[in-house]
Amino acid sequence: MDFSSEMPIEDPEKRAIAEKALLNYKICRHCGAKNPINATKCRRCHWTLLRPKKAKLKR
Repeated sequence: MDFSSEMPIEDPEKRAIAEKALLNYKICRHCGAKNPINATKCRRCHWTLLRPKKAKLKR
C-alpha cells in the first residue's frame, strides 16, 4: 500500500529518518535479499555482487 498521499511526512528530520530506514540498504543481485548498507557479501547466499537500492521516497 502507498500511504504517501494519505500521510505525507513534512518534518525534514522525520523524513531523513524514514529515508534512512526505508532506502539505505543493498540488494543481492543473485537472490534479491536485503542486506545492510555496509555489507560486502549477501547474508543469504554469500555472493559478493550487491547493489544499492534504487528507489526514491515519494513526496
